[in-house]
Amino acid sequence: MAPWVGRCVRRSLLEVKYTRLYTGDDGESHFEDVEVPLRSAGMGVLQRSRIARATGVFFSVTDGPFFSGFHNAPRRQYIVILEGTVEVGTGDGTKRQFGPGEILMVEDTTGRGHTTLSVNDGFRREVFIALE
Repeated sequence: MAPWVGRCVRRSLLEVKYTRLYTGDDGESHFEDVEVPLRSAGMGVLQRSRIARATGVFFSVTDGPFFSGFHNAPRRQYIVILEGTVEVGTGDGTKRQFGPGEILMVEDTTGRGHTTLSVNDGFRREVFIALE
């Protein structure tokens, strides 16, 4: 195998992405896919993003059917899905599902908000990281 092949495969793993849920000028929530810029941490293969200030962390478990109609995020926060799948809907009818290992940053604290549904009425475990 050519020496560059392994490096190309590994490089594709050295990225972090999340989905941003924000309020647009139309008062509706919208999705945006964001790639987090990483830089060398000076220790070989280790790369890091910049530090984001957090105000708190909490864990959440949903066990069974769950649906929440249109609502706003109570604060800017990351939601990291640890287990299960959640479906988030916006006012224009767009729905996206997020599963284990995926990150959602909600900041639609104004406007109409979004809907939240447990997929297949299933179990879900998440960690919430509240931002400043």
